[in-house]
Amino acid sequence: MSQVFDTYAHYYDLLYRDKDYAGESEYVAAHIRKQVPQAKRILELGCGTGAHAEHLAHMGYTVHGVDMSDAMFARAEARKTSLPPEVAARLSFGLGDVRTVRTGKTYDAVISLFHVMSYQTINADLEAAFETASVHLQPGGLFLFDFWYGPAVLTQRPDVRVKRLEDDEIKVTRIAEPAMHVNENMVDVNYTVLIEEKATGQMEQIKETHQMRYLFLPELQCYCAGRFKKSASHAWMTSDPLNVDAWSGFQILVRV
Repeated sequence: MSQVFDTYAHYYDLLYRDKDYAGESEYVAAHIRKQVPQAKRILELGCGTGAHAEHLAHMGYTVHGVDMSDAMFARAEARKTSLPPEVAARLSFGLGDVRTVRTGKTYDAVISLFHVMSYQTINADLEAAFETASVHLQPGGLFLFDFWYGPAVLTQRPDVRVKRLEDDEIKVTRIAEPAMHVNENMVDVNYTVLIEEKATGQMEQIKETHQMRYLFLPELQCYCAGRFKKSASHAWMTSDPLNVDAWSGFQILVRV
């Protein structure tokens, strides 16, 4: 999987430049402030290029982000160098797998966004990711993550989607063709990415597959046993209960 994201990283920020990182970061921070108002230290599992971490650092949090992709890590580090010194001082990044990373520190909250938990497609991987969050929290600390919500995925069903973007240097067309594996609660999202260099007209094509697991609340409760108690579940970016219209769910767990 890390090789997929190494290729992906070069076009990642362009593909998601319309993503509301500021709003998403504030949404997560609001939940942290509500439940652990004294929180200062955050661990982000699967930080990507560091956009969420940057916004949280601007809010005053100290954030350590980990990602398993060398290319994502490099872009996160480059992002840090462009920030004001007082903000950069609250940010750190490292290479690490969400299933196995151990920083040797504890945090007030562990976050994992952009469906990182749904990338844990086998039970052992999801179990390990929950354990990673658990060992980095003291009792009362929060584990917050978004995920593909199973009832909504099964109701809406994934379909073919095309996304087109460009900047001053390149044009990108990304075609997503999903294949469902209903007995495994999983979707293969098969991407074809076409990149055109504007200056030369040179074309490049990348093919990659992202395996995504859709999750159910009773299932998640099994991974909480002995580690977490449920605080709340919402449709992502809302205060609404999870429902069949909410493909993306948001879970807030408290370390026991």
